[in-house]
Amino acid sequence: MATESEEIPETMRAWAVTTPGPIDGQRAPLKLVEKPVPTPQRGEVLVRVLTCGVCHTDLHVTEGDLPVHKEHVTPGHEIVGKVVAQGPDTQRFNLGERIGIPWFRHACGVCKFCRSGHENLCPHSVYTGWDHDGGYAEYVTVPEGFAYRIPERFDSLTAAPLLCAGIIGYRAFERANVPAGGRLGLYGFGGSAHITAQIALAQGIEVHVFTRGKDAQAFARQLGCASAQGAYDPAPVPLDSSIMFAPVGDMVPPALESLTPGGTLALAGIHMSDVPAMNYQDDLFHEKVVTSVESNTRRDGEEFLTLADRLHIEPAVTEYPFEQADQALRHVKGGNIKGACVLRISQD
Repeated sequence: MATESEEIPETMRAWAVTTPGPIDGQRAPLKLVEKPVPTPQRGEVLVRVLTCGVCHTDLHVTEGDLPVHKEHVTPGHEIVGKVVAQGPDTQRFNLGERIGIPWFRHACGVCKFCRSGHENLCPHSVYTGWDHDGGYAEYVTVPEGFAYRIPERFDSLTAAPLLCAGIIGYRAFERANVPAGGRLGLYGFGGSAHITAQIALAQGIEVHVFTRGKDAQAFARQLGCASAQGAYDPAPVPLDSSIMFAPVGDMVPPALESLTPGGTLALAGIHMSDVPAMNYQDDLFHEKVVTSVESNTRRDGEEFLTLADRLHIEPAVTEYPFEQADQALRHVKGGNIKGACVLRISQD
C-alpha cells in the first residue's frame, strides 16, 4: 500500500463517536482514538486528509439525532486531501493529486432512481461520516467515482465547506425555484447559507436572512444581503422563495407566511425537529410549494464547483486544530458562526 513518494503508517489518530449524546453534556460523545489506517478496496483510493469541514450533520451524527449506522464511526464529510495509495482498478486520480470527498459516498447505480438521474434518492446509498468513517481522521478512503477535483483557486481550508455546505446549498437553491431578480429568504446563516447567499447575490437576487445570531446577522449584511433579522421575524418584503437551513420545525410556518403566492420553501437539512400544525389558509394556500432536499447528485457537485470557481465564491472559515474537533462542534451548535468551521488535519 506504500508509495515511493509517501510512507503510510499502520495506525492513525481519529475521532470516534463513542456513545451519541449532547456535545456539550457531561459525558463527551466524541473521543480521539487510534485506528488502523484503512486499506483502499477495489475502485477506491486512500487519501491523507489535509482539512475537514465541520458540518451540522456531523453534530446530528454525534448527538444521536440520526440513527447509528456504524458503531464508533468517525464523522466528517467535507474532506480535502491528497491521494497516497490506489486500490485495484483505479485510474481516475494520480498519486499526490488533491481531491475532495463529500457526504454522498456511493449509490448502487442500477435502481430506478440511479438510472433516472436521481441517484441521491437511491435506497442503497451510503454516506461518508455516517455509514463509513469520515474525515475527522488522518486518512480516509473513497470510491474514486464519488470524489471531486478541487479548483486550483481554492486553498485546502476554503475548499472544505464547498464539499457539503456548498453543494447542498446549491441543490437547495435550485429546488427553491428562485425567479430571476427575485427575493430569496435564508433561514439560518451558517456554513451552507453564507455560500448560497453569495451564489444568489452574484446573480442579482435580493437576499433576506433570518437567524438568531447577532454576529451572523452582521456577517449577512456585510456580504450584501438586503436585510438580516431574528429567526422568527416576519420578512420585510414578500419573498419569492426561501431555503430553511436551520433544523428547527417551528420556523416553517413563519417562513411560509412570508412567501408570496406561488412561492417555494426548500427544506435543506437531513434532520429537522417536528413541524407544528399549520393553518391551510394562512400558510399553504395560494399554491405555495414545500419541498425537501435529500443529499445531492454528483452532477450537482460538479456543477457547483464549476460555478463557485467562476463566481469567485469565498467561503469564510474559522480554523481549528485537529485536536479540537469537539470544540468546533460546540461552536457549530451555538449557531452564531461567521461562515464555517474547518479542522486542519495536516499540512500540504
